[in-house]
Amino acid sequence: MSEPGIKGILFDLDGTLFDHRAAADAGITAWVAGRFPGHPRLDEAAAIWAALEGPYLAMWQAGQCSVQEQRRLRLAALCAELAVPVPGDLDAAYAGFADLYRRHWAAFPDVAGALAGLGGYALGVLTNGTLPMQEAKVRTIGLAGLVGPVLTGEVLGGHFKPAPACYTGAAAALGLAPREVLLVGDDVENDVTGPAVTGMRSVWLDRLAAGPPPPGFPRITSLTELPQLLAS
Repeated sequence: MSEPGIKGILFDLDGTLFDHRAAADAGITAWVAGRFPGHPRLDEAAAIWAALEGPYLAMWQAGQCSVQEQRRLRLAALCAELAVPVPGDLDAAYAGFADLYRRHWAAFPDVAGALAGLGGYALGVLTNGTLPMQEAKVRTIGLAGLVGPVLTGEVLGGHFKPAPACYTGAAAALGLAPREVLLVGDDVENDVTGPAVTGMRSVWLDRLAAGPPPPGFPRITSLTELPQLLAS
């Protein structure tokens, strides 16, 4: 891939730099096990929680509820699915899960090496999570100061991926035009095909080797391949 106009690179966070799925799976499994020891569906809790994540986050991003409300709703939905009592204080219950989740925060092992090979590019993180949470992740996994600003819908006028204004706003935050920016991420709609309408280029990070990529878009299975892709 020859991209002589690329001056900046935006990275998705969850699933790209940060192993969100492993941390969330471990956290919710420990939460259910702690509250309901011996639950017969404990081994299903992580998959149920993962399936609930997208719809409830979408409600928040659409302005239908606050971020705290979507957390309460999601936790209540998990309890309903598992046929267990809904906690009387959902905020405290969610905080218990969040603590367990944080204990498992980690970067993917290919991140540090990949970033070391990207000198000369303006870097940033473009994520659909909440700003305080995503900034805390970046700090905790040792990337503060290495990946540039953390950009979310909260700082981009309420525009979340895959809204075109999210990508144009993120490029502007790097001081660049969309065509000068490459977005790297694991979500096909949000990180690969979505940016294309603005002229921003993208690379699909297919960590699960689910391929093939959408026609016309490059695919890598590890961030270690990114410097070579840019230089080819």
